[in-house]
Amino acid sequence: MEFQRTVLVTGGCGFIGSAALLDWVPRHPGIRFVNLDALTYAGNPLSLSEIEKARNYAFIRRDLRDPRAIRQAIADHRPDWVFHFAAESHVDRSIAGPGDFIQTNIVGTYHLLEACREFWSNPEGKLFHHVSTDEVFGSLGDEGKFTEQTPYDPHSPYSASKAASDHLVRAYGDTYGLPFKLTNCSNNYGPRQFPEKLVPLMILNALEGKPLPVYGQGLNVRDWLYVDDHVDAIWQVAERGRFGETYCVGGNCEMRNIDVVREICRAVEDLADLPDRESMITYVKDRPGHDWRYAIATDKIESELGWKPRETFRSGIRKTVQWYLDHPDWVDSVRSGEYRRWIESHYGHRGVPA
Repeated sequence: MEFQRTVLVTGGCGFIGSAALLDWVPRHPGIRFVNLDALTYAGNPLSLSEIEKARNYAFIRRDLRDPRAIRQAIADHRPDWVFHFAAESHVDRSIAGPGDFIQTNIVGTYHLLEACREFWSNPEGKLFHHVSTDEVFGSLGDEGKFTEQTPYDPHSPYSASKAASDHLVRAYGDTYGLPFKLTNCSNNYGPRQFPEKLVPLMILNALEGKPLPVYGQGLNVRDWLYVDDHVDAIWQVAERGRFGETYCVGGNCEMRNIDVVREICRAVEDLADLPDRESMITYVKDRPGHDWRYAIATDKIESELGWKPRETFRSGIRKTVQWYLDHPDWVDSVRSGEYRRWIESHYGHRGVPA
């Protein structure tokens, strides 16, 4: 059987990338999916165990920071579409060590764009879909929402690196005619998220009876998007969105951080049959440059493509808590570092399979 097209997914072992592949691979058996991932600390191939033997799925371990490896990957697999998820994404880590964010998010995106530009001499049927964040827009006051026309105003090394990569993608479209689409999403949550982020950290700490640390007074506001809704939006933009356009993807679910944590406490208490968890909330010193409020207007993607999020925060967080309850082996593997040893035994210490 010949495949209709080949799709390269960067960062497919990460949180959003793995959700995308778990949804897309079985849903599109006529499309070949190639997952390119460096398997850094948050990349876990065990998240993809359900599809690892699918005939339309392949994995290659490559690092975006290595231009030769990326060029060879594009030359070998000749993808028609590229979905660029791979990124360093944790704000606190970017404050402590911005170098990795510059190298992966900016330089790595440049290497990928250059490889695509070289091998896509005919842009017909090609697509570079860049997955980005609402953090590039900076911070909102108490009113208003981010739109596709909001000026960029990043406040952390992470958001600045993502803003730079967004600009690079658009520049390659304008300068070289690279066929691209771009999405900026709000805060994602859901199954398989590495437990450094707010939602999985709070779920696991609540389950284990540990303190629930909240920055400041927990009054910062975010718009929350269930990860399966996000990857559905990305595919719809890829299939039916306009080339050279940006689409904002949000959950239409603004919540203060403290209310997010309280909702998690209620879900854990109910689903795990545990006593009061809200009493474990502790307030810690706020992080530098902590943006006050994010909110995304989804008018464009709703009007052009008919996309809307399916999950409310309450329904999505219950699904998320239940997933962590149902997958203690995944949690234990990530927290113990066991999955890192599994990776090296299967794929070696370099960027190619052992």
